[in-house]
Amino acid sequence: MTHGISVVIPTYRRNQLLLRCLRALKEQTFPARRTEVIVCDDDADRMTQRLVECFAQSAPFTVQYVAVSDTQGPAAARNRGWRKASHDVIAFTDDDTIPDPEWLQEGFSAISGALAVSGRVVVPLTARPTDYERNESGLERAEFVTANCFVRKAILENLGGFDERFTAAWREDSDLHFQILSSRQSPELERVRVAPLAKVIHPVRPASWGISIRQQKKSVFNALLFAKHPVLYRRKIESGPPLPYYMNCLAACIAVWGMYAGITTVAGGCVAIWGTTTTRFCLRRLKGTSLNPSHIAEMVVTSAAIPWIAIYWRLVGACKFRVAFL
Repeated sequence: MTHGISVVIPTYRRNQLLLRCLRALKEQTFPARRTEVIVCDDDADRMTQRLVECFAQSAPFTVQYVAVSDTQGPAAARNRGWRKASHDVIAFTDDDTIPDPEWLQEGFSAISGALAVSGRVVVPLTARPTDYERNESGLERAEFVTANCFVRKAILENLGGFDERFTAAWREDSDLHFQILSSRQSPELERVRVAPLAKVIHPVRPASWGISIRQQKKSVFNALLFAKHPVLYRRKIESGPPLPYYMNCLAACIAVWGMYAGITTVAGGCVAIWGTTTTRFCLRRLKGTSLNPSHIAEMVVTSAAIPWIAIYWRLVGACKFRVAFL
């Protein structure tokens, strides 16, 4: 194993974005002779393979293409990548990022004396972003994300890498972060160091109408993370159950029961509670975001649906991973 950096990039059917990321890596100030790039293709696609091989012909560093066909998800793809790495530091990023020219140099400098490094993610937004775009900008405030982090290969080997039960791009990085924070390996080294100058740009990709509904399925992986790290999860992710969601759904259920039972005062009061909580939720999502009519309509519809769908997927995760995750 040599003293350098292996950049691991999982990809899935985003060839133009991948090429943009690879071109940015050619501009790095870190020595090319101490750099390798490993592209892990979760689709095992021939076009992606040809793109990577074509790029490798003019790249100043070594480039590997890894077809990932035996499993699915970025966690598994990253595992395939770092295990093939020949350098002692692994840099993780995504195929839709644009690394700053100093990214590798700053990350490599920061990891001296630490097990891992968390870099800075910049998410450009318009003055009036959509709710989805604003949520995506949360990457800028996250403690540790695989869009921009550096990890010693030795600690990945000791921990077993990413948990491949995280089959979507959600919480697999938090799980690795929590494992590193809890690790008793190399006590003389800092657990995770922050390197704000190790920067990548992460433009927000366009999303279809109602994307927030589909994203609620990620709560399944929240349950898995909670099952593995309950204390750190409550401290860093979510302090407790989403009580407004439960209140919203309970009020709606009682309202339906009240109308069926002919208890109009109860039904009317619960309808008012449901309407108030839904409206507040919608207005909070609209505050500072786009006032395009289509976006407003999307917020109205999805704000009514999200509490139900979010609770459903939380319960699915609780059952799947056998944990009291409410």
